[in-house]
Amino acid sequence: MLRASSENEGQGANLASLVEGDGADSNLPGGKALLYYAEAGLGDDAALIAAAREGVRAALGKEATVDAAGVIANFQRMVRIADGTGIPLDEPMAVMSQQIRKKLGIDSYSSAEHTPRLGLKQRLLGTVAGPFIGRLMARRFSSGQK
Repeated sequence: MLRASSENEGQGANLASLVEGDGADSNLPGGKALLYYAEAGLGDDAALIAAAREGVRAALGKEATVDAAGVIANFQRMVRIADGTGIPLDEPMAVMSQQIRKKLGIDSYSSAEHTPRLGLKQRLLGTVAGPFIGRLMARRFSSGQK
């Protein structure tokens, strides 16, 4: 959704920054502060989390800081539930996301073992449809569909 919404807004997020670490430019306003906050939020160093939170507040304001904290907490919850129960990525999402997963190296994560491998037909479909998927998702979300 980040890819589609950033394209819809004309920002073109650099999603590789999510896996490249410190200093990577996401091409989004406050992106470095948000990445730093997300990384700090995965740990238990209260001083580091506070400094990262202050960085987001300085870059984007109080409301964005609250939103960022909510997103970090929600993703932690979702990932823990999915990993704990072994929920696989379903086939349609696996087809649609294969290019971005490859680009970011997501299939090398241990939780990817639960996702079934795609056959030749599904891989071809994802390759052909890949360039259109972001536009379709952006249109869907910009029209208010959920």
